[in-house]
Amino acid sequence: MAHPKILEVIENDVCTACGACVAACPAGAIIMNKHAEVRDPDNLELYVQGAAPDVCEGCLTCGRLCPVIDGYVDDEFANVKEFFGAKSSIPGQQDGGITSILAKALLETGTVDCIVGIAKDDKWGTELIVMTKPEDVDRTTGTKYTYDSVLSALKEPFEKYDKIGVIGVPCQAHGARLIVENSNDKIVVILGLLCMESFYHDVMTEKIVPEVMGLKAEDVVKMDFGKGKFWNYTKDGEAHSVKIPEVAHYARNPCHNCCDYTSVSADISLGSVGTPDGWNCVLIRTEEGKKIFDLIRDKVEIMEDPKPGMDLIKKLAKMKHDNNSGHYLEVCEKFTFDECGIH
Repeated sequence: MAHPKILEVIENDVCTACGACVAACPAGAIIMNKHAEVRDPDNLELYVQGAAPDVCEGCLTCGRLCPVIDGYVDDEFANVKEFFGAKSSIPGQQDGGITSILAKALLETGTVDCIVGIAKDDKWGTELIVMTKPEDVDRTTGTKYTYDSVLSALKEPFEKYDKIGVIGVPCQAHGARLIVENSNDKIVVILGLLCMESFYHDVMTEKIVPEVMGLKAEDVVKMDFGKGKFWNYTKDGEAHSVKIPEVAHYARNPCHNCCDYTSVSADISLGSVGTPDGWNCVLIRTEEGKKIFDLIRDKVEIMEDPKPGMDLIKKLAKMKHDNNSGHYLEVCEKFTFDECGIH
């Protein structure tokens, strides 16, 4: 009977639910439901393994694509080639809107045939979306702090398209990079988002928003983390906030083991940290990333030396590492393999 390493990741409840294994499994032996991340470490019913000896072919591809198994880098900033602030003039965008204008440019120029990402409904539920037209990008605007398994949506695009873009948080950018290196080179662009943690949809809408924030989820039009607080902005134009420690412990358990804040595996990393309000921070990490940003460079405003700048981003990355590395390394000790760790 095959025993893929990812089973140990799942059993120890540190699976990020990035979906890389689902997208790449040649036997279709791994199926992740939309809310697969809502699980008990002893209850694997959301991972349909079937009769494992008959379904799993033992190729062990999944273990080569798992961010948890691959491990984390000690220095997230070693591959940063450029850092600056930027903002677009696209109306209705959160912060600088650079992720959206980049995605539209990638589709308009034919740099990619499609982009996989996440849309949300008016109750903060998430929906995996394959964008093939620039106007599709409008459905994905705004930061979502509830999680969905982005890479699991790649299975069909891998069959239909040759040039695919991915927009995702650090675990998804990491998984996408591992797919490129080990399984499928159809992913040609990875846009990574800065992320401290994410939340289950039901925890966000049934616990955090109503009980901690004292609001109704359907009244909230924007969520954000900033200045040490978690902010909810409502339809009436009001801003509501609580200190981050009041919500941080509600994050998904895998997030408490993650040691990547800035999407180190992306071509370009994007966020709203280290720049003034209304601006995005941009971290160019690869030569491909430079080429991609050049598609929009003359269409956006650039701030060459934003403040508080990289110092704040590094401070937050260190905070995430300090908080999570001990938990992650403790789990690594339980694994029967030794690839994982902080390198």
